[in-house]
Amino acid sequence: MKHPVFAANWKMNHAPADATEFLRQFLAHYPRQQDRTVLIFPPALTLHAVTAGLKERSDILVGVQNIHWEDKGAFTGENSAPIARAAGARYVLVGHSERRHVFGETDEETGKKVAAATRAGLVAVICVGETLEQRECGDTESVALRQLRAAVANVDAHHIGGYMVAYEPVWAIGTGKNATPADASAVHAALRKDLRSLAGERGAAVPILYGGSVNSGNAAALLGASDVDGLLVGGASLNAEAWTAIVRT
Repeated sequence: MKHPVFAANWKMNHAPADATEFLRQFLAHYPRQQDRTVLIFPPALTLHAVTAGLKERSDILVGVQNIHWEDKGAFTGENSAPIARAAGARYVLVGHSERRHVFGETDEETGKKVAAATRAGLVAVICVGETLEQRECGDTESVALRQLRAAVANVDAHHIGGYMVAYEPVWAIGTGKNATPADASAVHAALRKDLRSLAGERGAAVPILYGGSVNSGNAAALLGASDVDGLLVGGASLNAEAWTAIVRT
């Protein structure tokens, strides 16, 4: 049985001093655990504060929320996968719905970013999910599978399995609404089937996380659903007490 994965996406929240205080509170109540994986995705300017705050806690890993697909160059305001890796990141979110729907990131661009992450030795957490309109049209699975296929289009079969997938229905992010455990399980099963078709047992081993208005009240039920291997948490991860309750689920 896979160890559950708990990933905190702080989005554009927590300056360095805030992150330091968050970690002080969190680590005081979260001893080392060997049966789960905990990831934190701070804003880029807070990455150093988080890596410094976790220097004695190798059991908690850090990622960045976005990368450019080029390794270096004249791309003002962007960060590359090699720079993220050198700064202490080991994971990267790719294709988050806010990158897609606020910043216009395309399926093709997510594929190039996953390839860049793979080159640099970062584990991509590939985010997929449908809008409310797409859900009401019955396109939930087709959208999620299209986004997944595009994301791994530039990764050869040898590297398939070296990433994670996060299903995050757009209509559930920050709205207080979340997919039921049965809803999440159905989409995760479709993703799992597709991953198996792409990479056999390596695909079967890829962790699939659920994200979308996750909190301490629904975390256990979601984790108990079939094919749900972990949780990608937004707003509830900003409070140390709430986050502690979730990761100790």
